[in-house]
Amino acid sequence: MVVRLDSTVRLNNGVEMPVLGLGTAGASGKACVAAVRAALDVGYRLVDTASAYGNEREIGLAVQESRVSRNEVFITTKVANPEQGYASTLRACEESLGKLKMEYVDLYLIHWPAPQKRIETWRAMGELLERGNARAIGVSNYMIRHLEELRDVGPTGPAVNQIELSPFLRPDDLIAHCQERGIVAEAYSPLTRGHRLKNHTIVKVATKYGRTPAQVLIRWSLQHGFVPIPKSVRTERIRENADVFDWELDPADMRTLDALNEGRHFDWDPSDVP
Repeated sequence: MVVRLDSTVRLNNGVEMPVLGLGTAGASGKACVAAVRAALDVGYRLVDTASAYGNEREIGLAVQESRVSRNEVFITTKVANPEQGYASTLRACEESLGKLKMEYVDLYLIHWPAPQKRIETWRAMGELLERGNARAIGVSNYMIRHLEELRDVGPTGPAVNQIELSPFLRPDDLIAHCQERGIVAEAYSPLTRGHRLKNHTIVKVATKYGRTPAQVLIRWSLQHGFVPIPKSVRTERIRENADVFDWELDPADMRTLDALNEGRHFDWDPSDVP
């Protein structure tokens, strides 16, 4: 069971990944820099960004300005759809590293299972891993059929599949498939983009523990073995989201939250991507 903010999960290539991170989708400018610095001050060590977010420069600047050394921070970024393909993925990673002002990222992901491009993109990901541009590689928004495509492509399989996960969206077949293949399920939008924070059941459970609905949702993810990356640019929320390690949801409450599953996406839905 997770006990501390600095706890890690070991990826399938031996790299240690923090169990909780800061999401930065939609964050930009000074607010983004301040949010990342606040998170690092609180004790977060995983920061998630993407080429498509347009904030890699801000992420890099925040790390440079912080009191935390680069090798203590786990940086994730992603290749965007227009950048996919073998040669273009290699260029995209180089450009991301330039914006971040870093020699490597800890995790590089394919942001979306783009048809016609994703196989060659994965071949490039393997090259980036071998070059040392990324310490680990993975995918995002991949369904089982997309993961199966990669079985015989390149020297290694994905270390991570970053997907939308919450009590309201728990694709058990996909999660089981990832577990069987040693792929860590990383949870984006674990707070349902705010859409279910006032849900009666969530509020009731939160009240029982003297916690906030957001903390309950994050704790649920952690206890399922997911790596949640809640996004916020508010220091008080960043602190609140990390205050989830000195308590736990009992089995009955976990079952209650599990029963909320309605297959509801609050973000992208990759289910129909061929």
